Amino acid sequence: MKIALLMTALLLGGCSMVPKPELNITPAAIDSISPLMQQLQQQGTPRSAIPVSVYAFRDQTGQYKPQANVSSFSTAVTQGATSVLTQILLDSGWFAPLEREGLQNLLTERKIQGANKKSQELPPLKEARLLFEGGITGYETNLTTGGIGAEYFGVGASELYREDQVTVYLRAVDVHTGQVLLSVSSTKKVFSQELRAGLFRYVALNRLAEVEGGYSTNEPVQFCVRQAMEAAVAEIVAQGQQRGFWKADSQNALNDAGAS
Repeated sequence: MKIALLMTALLLGGCSMVPKPELNITPAAIDSISPLMQQLQQQGTPRSAIPVSVYAFRDQTGQYKPQANVSSFSTAVTQGATSVLTQILLDSGWFAPLEREGLQNLLTERKIQGANKKSQELPPLKEARLLFEGGITGYETNLTTGGIGAEYFGVGASELYREDQVTVYLRAVDVHTGQVLLSVSSTKKVFSQELRAGLFRYVALNRLAEVEGGYSTNEPVQFCVRQAMEAAVAEIVAQGQQRGFWKADSQNALNDAGAS
């Protein structure tokens, strides 16, 4: 019995040595610009940001959160990808997104202002040079699963992991001609890990000793989707420079050949 308790203490102590988040309440924080977007800005930006429109960047997977023995109606990926893409385009320093997702609300407000200021006409809305289309096209669960464990005399420990994958497609369309100038896809792995240790044995007649401890770590799917979208935007910028559609520190960000 003493040996079993000693082994349990060692297993639980080993789990405690693995870094894990502290159980405390923290205030809300503003998300900072990602290192990839900072690197994109440092490599050079156009003198005038390219005006672009994003009407919708939808979840096209139709996937729901996987839950064992439970019917779940929660979607596996974020439904606010349009807002995320708009923020990424702003952070890149290359593009100036125009409000299109809430266009009807914007037109309603302009109509109200126009009715209140009959003598003064509002300026026309700014036109976009590029239209960004695409969506989240795939979310595969249990792409890779595995683990390791051991148990002796009712004392054991185990580690499990799971790997999912999210796929994003993004394309840049020339508003003047409708031509798809660039199209890229990106993928991001989503990792989950679980560590457990415990003791289960009878110490006497009708006396059962059971001890269990552990924790799990799940990579947030929303952050993985954002990282995949950031990689797609960075690749769009790089390919556009290679093909001469735009270049850094240029008065006219879009090349006439690419926009015609």
